[in-house]
Amino acid sequence: MTQRADFDKIELFLIRVLHTLITERSVSRAALRLHSTQPAVSAQLKRLRQLTGDPLLVRAGNEMTPTETALQLIGPASTLLHEAERLFSPRTRAGGFDATGSEAMFRIAASDYLDPLFLPRLVAHIKRVAPGVRMELMPLSNDFDYRRHLATGDVDLVIGNWLQPPGELHLGRLFSDEIVCLVADKHPVARSAGTRSWTIDKYLACEHVAPMPLHPGAVGVLEEHLQAMRLERRIVVRASHFSLIPLMVADSLLVLTTGRLFCSRYVDTLPVRIVRCPVPFPPLTYYQLWHDLTHASSSMRWFREQVQGVARQLGTGGRAANGARAA
Repeated sequence: MTQRADFDKIELFLIRVLHTLITERSVSRAALRLHSTQPAVSAQLKRLRQLTGDPLLVRAGNEMTPTETALQLIGPASTLLHEAERLFSPRTRAGGFDATGSEAMFRIAASDYLDPLFLPRLVAHIKRVAPGVRMELMPLSNDFDYRRHLATGDVDLVIGNWLQPPGELHLGRLFSDEIVCLVADKHPVARSAGTRSWTIDKYLACEHVAPMPLHPGAVGVLEEHLQAMRLERRIVVRASHFSLIPLMVADSLLVLTTGRLFCSRYVDTLPVRIVRCPVPFPPLTYYQLWHDLTHASSSMRWFREQVQGVARQLGTGGRAANGARAA
């Protein structure tokens, strides 16, 4: 009877405190995120410990680490919070999403491989059609566990390219792009009369620059394809900041291999040239990924449609620019 009475006293905000404590792994950071005080959150953590019979967060050096029980609770807590939002949201009761009057927050993790203009254009579009909406943009880097962040509800949408997207996530195809090489004007292949002499062997022997893989242990989409062909190129520079790579290419003999759309943005502003890639790579396909937690959300469905529309415009512009300064 006592256990049932304790259960009936659990309010929704306590579930939010639980979720925030586990994701932030810090009482002080959780207090800031919850717009609360550290003593109040500490008291709520004590209550959560009593209710679960588990310490939830334990000291590990100078940091707090979630226990195994805490990690098991974060999924149900995320689901409960999302379902409660759907249940009590005026948008849900009205049967749709009112973009013009919304102050919703959308959290996106995206790489800049797609196009340097993509995120600026997405933000500009969203602010035109939904001026009250807020966005948090996070880099999709090799130390960002996007699958965990999607599963915990800390990220709503992930945008990037994968050879095989994770099977547990929903995906929407944005568009595909031809793989080409970006080289400096002074590169031998750019100065030659044509690119017939630009063979696979010569390509592999060049000095290449490539982005850091999306997670530790990964080799990258192009490397996966090369390995399947039993080929290997000489990568001499790995860069976390993909949008800076064209600047490196412009003043060196480095070769960047990526989508034509990305490369086309730089041929009019830098001394670089697009050349065909002698390796028969399949097209790069860009996706947006999301978790089942937000799949049925009317606001997220609306937002995914906006992402699709902006990406489609970029894809059309990329095909129009295909011939720009191509060797």
